[in-house]
Amino acid sequence: MVVIRGVTGGTNVPGARSTRGASGGFRVGGGTDDTREANASSGVAGASAIGLLAVQELGPAGERDARGFRRGEEMLQELKALQVELLEGRADPGRLEQLSRLTEGEKPADPILAEALEAVVLRARIELAKRGIGG
Repeated sequence: MVVIRGVTGGTNVPGARSTRGASGGFRVGGGTDDTREANASSGVAGASAIGLLAVQELGPAGERDARGFRRGEEMLQELKALQVELLEGRADPGRLEQLSRLTEGEKPADPILAEALEAVVLRARIELAKRGIGG
């Protein structure tokens, strides 16, 4: 069995046996529990380091995108909760106010994210307009 670590290639795992055969199916096996734990923890550490580097390299445009993404997700959560409330025959005025506040904000630098956010904002404004609230 070959374990891939990063972009440098892989190493053979001692004690692993080849799973190639007539069946050609995928099998998880070989290696000890210690080997699997070590491989799993090194993968998490590597992913964390890459994530940290990505956050450090965001810069102003990336930060704007991150804020826009979070705002879009919050709007979607508020819209989902509003949908549930309406199905139950009620609508929380505080939720509507929060939704109205979320429709205002800066435009993300990423054009695809900006377009998606505009669609979510439009949906939120439609829901607010149905209830006579400007957004």
